[in-house]
Amino acid sequence: MGKLAVQKYFSFSILILTVLVMIFTLVGLYGGDVQPAGNTARAMLVYALPVLIAANVVLFLYWVIMRRFHWAFIPLIAIMCCIPYSGTIYQFGSLDEHADIKPGIKIATYNVAMFGRETSGFIAQDILSEMKKQKVDVACFQEYNDQSGDKKNSDSYKEYFPYMAQGEHDMVIYSRYPIVKSKNMNFEMTNNSAMWAEVNYKGTVIRVYNAHLETTGINGTMYRAGKLMSQGMDIESNALLRALYGNYTIGMIARSGQANVLAQDMRNCERPIIVCGDFNDVPYSYVYNTMLGDKVDGFTECGSGFMYTFRGGKKKVRIDYIFHDKTFLGLSYYKRELSYSDHNPVFSKIQIPQDQQK
Repeated sequence: MGKLAVQKYFSFSILILTVLVMIFTLVGLYGGDVQPAGNTARAMLVYALPVLIAANVVLFLYWVIMRRFHWAFIPLIAIMCCIPYSGTIYQFGSLDEHADIKPGIKIATYNVAMFGRETSGFIAQDILSEMKKQKVDVACFQEYNDQSGDKKNSDSYKEYFPYMAQGEHDMVIYSRYPIVKSKNMNFEMTNNSAMWAEVNYKGTVIRVYNAHLETTGINGTMYRAGKLMSQGMDIESNALLRALYGNYTIGMIARSGQANVLAQDMRNCERPIIVCGDFNDVPYSYVYNTMLGDKVDGFTECGSGFMYTFRGGKKKVRIDYIFHDKTFLGLSYYKRELSYSDHNPVFSKIQIPQDQQK
């Protein structure tokens, strides 16, 4: 009798856990619909979605193995609700091998991490070679450093990219097509910024946004903690976790404000739009949803496999994006594994309406 009571208690505890995991999952799926300021806990659940999905899969298998199929429907419902989210990270199918021979404009976005602060220009030239290899028409770089202002990089890029728009901080847009207009968009109390350039692509003017939103603050906090520890100071794990959480939430709130500024600018734009950049945020977050708006995430349209763009440390997350106007058609979307930065470059071939008629 005691053994049966223990089994019932254990099953009941697992049932409570199953319901809670489903609730947290559903709240996380809609966490990106609210401003992080004042809704921090709800917004943070977006970042836990991969773990929550995995937990739902384990609980589903548990109930199936236990032959409690009616309870298995609880995690199954949560898993089914997560299918659109999963599509922002993983896509089945294969890339169109003939995309590059079809008419269209090839876009790249890449956080080049100051070219590793390498002063000879070798890394910059290697990256240029990769842009040529991928037949890129417009390249949006973040954390761009032009050799301390001597224009060494930009001059060497001119042969392939004859047009360039330079941001005030660490931004640049290179183009093989004429740039007819550009604008810098600086954010308050930060070195992060955004810009746009209007590119005349075969008679159609397209506004290309290049954004580098507020960083997470995690790396800086870990660096400062490591420095203090190397100096012999003891740092309690609870204090470190509080600092990490505090800096992350501050960065999250700052990014949401920056995304709102850009979204308003995009709403006022009468040109078709392509949005590129390092958003420092994950799919389904408030920043992702705000930047996406009524545009198309190129990866969900024509990507393939597991998409991650940040490769620093052991983290593999998707924080770099290319979105495009709904009137455009995505032909290909992929990343390249390069060692020049802690980010991977992202490439997308896009057809505009006039290309689609050919």
